[in-house]
Amino acid sequence: MQLAKREKYFIALAVIVIVFALIMQFAITPFLEKRERYKNNVTVKQNDLQQMVTLRQEYLLLQQDSETLAQRLAKRPKNFTLFSFLEKAAGDAGVKDNIKSMKPSASTGKGPFKEALVEMKLERITLGQMVGYLKLIESPETLVSVKRISIQSNKKETQFLDVVLQVLTFTE
Repeated sequence: MQLAKREKYFIALAVIVIVFALIMQFAITPFLEKRERYKNNVTVKQNDLQQMVTLRQEYLLLQQDSETLAQRLAKRPKNFTLFSFLEKAAGDAGVKDNIKSMKPSASTGKGPFKEALVEMKLERITLGQMVGYLKLIESPETLVSVKRISIQSNKKETQFLDVVLQVLTFTE
């Protein structure tokens, strides 16, 4: 069977189109998809690396803070207790007679440092007494801070305040 020249061109063109489609399907498209996947993987890995660098910097800062905390704790007297510190400060501030209750809480926390907490209830104190007492107890040198404070007017005598404090420190 003899094919006309025109039919030969159509067959040749069809073969070329089929070969081109097969090359695209099995060679070029998978290559381009893999290349895109690798680009995405590189971007993800770069983001992961950036996050790791950021976390490392945070870790180093926390480690430095931990060393500073350990140094401050070492400067405190060996027999330091939050309860006795608060009681002495109350005497110095003139509010010792106004202490209704002091409840120490168990030390909590993970790692080398634990939180020690004391909840205090003070009744019938003036604003000046409260401020003076807070100045005495909040001390970066002794690592004592007020975690929570609740202030209300005294129900019987409105010129006085009732205060509930949660005072926090760290121990080793």
